[in-house]
Amino acid sequence: MFDRFSKRGPTVPVVRLAGAIGDFGRFSNGLSLARVAGSLEKAFSIRKAPAVALAINSPGGSPVQSALIAQRIRNLAVEKDKKVLGFVEDVGGSGGYWLACAADEIFADSASIVGSIGVISAGFGFKDAIEKLGVERRLYTSGERKSLLDPFQDQKPEDIEKLRDVQGRIHEEFKVYVRERRGSRLNAEESQIFNGSFWTGREALDLGIIDGIGHMRPILRQRFGDRVRLRPVAPPRGLFRGRLRFEGDSFLSPPGGDWAGSLLATVEERLLWQRFGL
Repeated sequence: MFDRFSKRGPTVPVVRLAGAIGDFGRFSNGLSLARVAGSLEKAFSIRKAPAVALAINSPGGSPVQSALIAQRIRNLAVEKDKKVLGFVEDVGGSGGYWLACAADEIFADSASIVGSIGVISAGFGFKDAIEKLGVERRLYTSGERKSLLDPFQDQKPEDIEKLRDVQGRIHEEFKVYVRERRGSRLNAEESQIFNGSFWTGREALDLGIIDGIGHMRPILRQRFGDRVRLRPVAPPRGLFRGRLRFEGDSFLSPPGGDWAGSLLATVEERLLWQRFGL
């Protein structure tokens, strides 16, 4: 018996970072530091683990939450002296790629979507719609710029200029992080890498955006031996936590939930995925 257990291979904890990044509502599965911190702490605390693996499948979302999660990964990696290996599944785009850059090495499938190093903001204008409905909107503010980009008013050039300035500053932070993490491994001009484009895994490898083509289990077996054990580290789940479910002709939310808010959150997350044709 002792001989059998002595031949067990090393354990590599796996933290799954899947979904849009941000807090999209009470019952959303969106990624945020608050939701993944426990999993990360637990994974990096497995003392004899030679590395921590990240299973990444995200179209992006909040730049702040992307930065917070990535920084927590790097802090724990240094503190616990662990190698971090990132594995992109369907998408590692925008904030999803930000998370991938927290890994020391990034791998993806040849058909994975990777990149989209940029910043996007989208919305709708409803000014004519409420006029046709005969609705009078009343808005009161303290501060002349408080109603910036109000969707019920005409767009103002100064509002658009302000938005683009903020986007530019966030984009620069993104670029700084990618340069810091990827360094000399980038194989293309910055004008190509940082223009918001995204690529297949094979193209990303040629650009130096990732380090290899491959999947988690075979790569970990190659690195740590055939006896390596993958140990998924799941986040704690609340009793009523979960997405909307469909029964009969109506949507049902978890007890006490706001079904309309949950539905809108789901739509918002869905739009992030659709940018990559998924």
